[in-house]
Amino acid sequence: MADAERQLVEVDGRRLRLTNLDKVMYPETGTTKGEVISYYAEIAAVMVPHVAGRPVTRKRWVHGVGTAEHPETPFFEKNLAEHAPEWLRRGVIQHSDGPKTYPIAGDRASLVWMAQQAALELHVPQWRFAPDGSAANPDRMVFDFDPGEGVGLAECAEVARLVRDLIGGMGLEAVPVTSGSKGLHLYAGLDGSQSSEQVSDVAHELARALEADHPELIVSSMRKALRTGKVLIDWSQNNGKKTTIAPYSLRGRLRPSVAAPREWAELDEPGFGQLEFHEVLARVAASGDPMARLGCTTAPGGDALDAYRAKRTVGATPEPIPAARERIESAGADAAGATDASGRRFTIQEHHARRLHFDLRLERDGVLRSWAVPKGVPETTGVNHLAVQTEDHPLEYLDFEGTIPAGEYGAGSMTVWDTGEYELEKWRDDELIFTLEGRVGGPLGRVRLALIRTDGEGEKSSWLLHRMKEQRAGQRHAGPAAASEASAVPAPPEASASSLAAPAPRGTAGRPPRIPYAPMLAVAGAPGLAGDDRALEWKWDGIRVLARVEDGASRLASRTGRDVTEVYPELAGLASALRADAVVDGEIVALDEDGRPDFGLLQHRMNLADAREIAKTAPRIPVRLLLFDVLEVAGSPTVDEPYRRRRERLERLLRPGTGAPVEVPAPAEGSVETALAEAERLGLEGVMAKRLDSPYRAGERSDDWLKLKLARTQEVVIGGYRRGVGTRTGRIRSLLLGLPGERGLEYVGRVGSGFRERELDRLLARFRELERETSPFVEVPAADAADAVWLRPELVGEIEFGSWTRTGVVRHARWRGLRPDLDPAGVRREGG
Repeated sequence: MADAERQLVEVDGRRLRLTNLDKVMYPETGTTKGEVISYYAEIAAVMVPHVAGRPVTRKRWVHGVGTAEHPETPFFEKNLAEHAPEWLRRGVIQHSDGPKTYPIAGDRASLVWMAQQAALELHVPQWRFAPDGSAANPDRMVFDFDPGEGVGLAECAEVARLVRDLIGGMGLEAVPVTSGSKGLHLYAGLDGSQSSEQVSDVAHELARALEADHPELIVSSMRKALRTGKVLIDWSQNNGKKTTIAPYSLRGRLRPSVAAPREWAELDEPGFGQLEFHEVLARVAASGDPMARLGCTTAPGGDALDAYRAKRTVGATPEPIPAARERIESAGADAAGATDASGRRFTIQEHHARRLHFDLRLERDGVLRSWAVPKGVPETTGVNHLAVQTEDHPLEYLDFEGTIPAGEYGAGSMTVWDTGEYELEKWRDDELIFTLEGRVGGPLGRVRLALIRTDGEGEKSSWLLHRMKEQRAGQRHAGPAAASEASAVPAPPEASASSLAAPAPRGTAGRPPRIPYAPMLAVAGAPGLAGDDRALEWKWDGIRVLARVEDGASRLASRTGRDVTEVYPELAGLASALRADAVVDGEIVALDEDGRPDFGLLQHRMNLADAREIAKTAPRIPVRLLLFDVLEVAGSPTVDEPYRRRRERLERLLRPGTGAPVEVPAPAEGSVETALAEAERLGLEGVMAKRLDSPYRAGERSDDWLKLKLARTQEVVIGGYRRGVGTRTGRIRSLLLGLPGERGLEYVGRVGSGFRERELDRLLARFRELERETSPFVEVPAADAADAVWLRPELVGEIEFGSWTRTGVVRHARWRGLRPDLDPAGVRREGG
């Protein structure tokens, strides 16, 4: 054999013999075995977290995949051959015909070895081995969307969104993965508290429910005769005995496609399709791993300290260097001595290395997750400090003090600056929120902090360390298991109980007169249109109001001019919050438990009219008023002044410390792209870009204000609904939507997802009062009109959608809620 086809290589300390590197594995593209091995070596950094600790079933094509005319037959391999390397991690599963030993791809060398064996496809279950060698509960749920004859990836994407919406209501985050074959997979992270059987049952019920709601699109039965023209939701791969193609695995098809994790926005892009290995490598290098946000820990029985040991030599440094754990077959022997993963200790060490810095270390999963913080803990909430993630450290490092000799990694003196325990609110791949409680008499005290990842992944990734305000007394505190139930959103604090129970007095003059202005409206824009001549503001997910304060009293008016003062009694404190009589422009928002504006939550307030219901609901769902413009001060109009000047006036106008749920939010900083990325991370609606020299054009829609949304939304007029079928018989299946046009109400499609059950009940009650015999639309496709109930077009709603079709119909619409503050005659199609 030629030397070019045979090499002895070292992969992360493991010696491997690679052979037949020039053998063509994919004849259609000429892709060789050497390229396959190279792909698995490069992709290992993001693939290993998703396969580590799981038994791997390999699908091998020893002669390549062949051609369309002469395809090669692969074979599945479960049991690990005796000649496999000793260092390869193993796990044993009992089968009906006896035990079988499986390999575990816990590192890059393992993936390279499997690629050398021509294992193009790697299949894994949704569970990992526990330290005692048994199967642990699954840490993720998977759905496989398989298109039947006549449908394709676009329909799979539509079904994926429906599943996402359902499981999102269960508090689960989902990531789509193009399968590399015909369809799409959907993964959601789990906390490991349910068995495979329980997870499989839940997945099955979800599939059945969606099939009942969308029988024309979805089937949950495995019978092939039922699949034509539909998408099969294969829920069965949650069974503990079944496997799924691993994320980032190659596929043994004619071309070297990959099971590729994707971003949701991609599903709406023209030409959305499967990806090949070179495309996946380029995307990961540029944007990282979309599945990382589901959260992945070191596989049970694995060892997170390999990087720590690799940097240190036993005997050359006084630092603790614990021995490596044994392979998974013997991991049970030392499991009893392992530290409880629920430990919550921390240490901050002062490290006089080449440059003085502080090391923050948090106990997590039996190790100390570590960050180097050059300037230490910020002293105020207005300052962020850079933090750089370093390798995990052993728990013995909690109280380490000493001098690391010159020439060794981290040389210099190390002392403990403070230590204690921490309370965890949130631990995600890119964001942590926690409260440190230092030792009595120590320099730290009690401080609430957030760590926010800004660049990179893993070791050497860049973070910001932000000091946060303490949570108010009585606020629900997220426990360690609810690692995603808090947020570092720079939004205003929740309304205090006092602001609801004792609103500021309105004075003796009664409510101010009607507001003589209509709000200025923005146009939809693109990031490239927002230049340096514009200021950036956050776009809040609420409803627009103008407010007038006069003689100690206030009035609130919606976009249509409707008086909504009584709907939001807690905002009566606005009069005390302003230093002078004024007319101001702003947004009313309701914040969820994470402090994020929640339009769905606001629906519970904005649709109330009964005083008793308002009084009952206001303390439970308080609102805030976020101000962004001023139209008049002390009777003098300011609408002709430039935005820059009005903004300065507004900031001076607000009186701090009144307790009223009113504020002027800080502007968005940086470039438009940076602001949009931050808005997405914070869960906001987008960004507003306003010309600095522009006047306030009351009642006009002007490109002086551009709205740059992360998701496309559209106000729509409701002209009818389709009756439910299956489990929704007698209820609403979908709403029929329209926009005013030159010929009348023009049909723009339907929406059938995103509804809350109670909301559907309320809508149905409203609709009974609006029913009519004939369609209000100019024309409607026969399929949608066949079972429609027509309505007088008097209600406005809002949807989120993917795109417009060439015929003017919305694609992938999702319901956001009613808009009682809008007039149907004023609804217009958004830009794009």
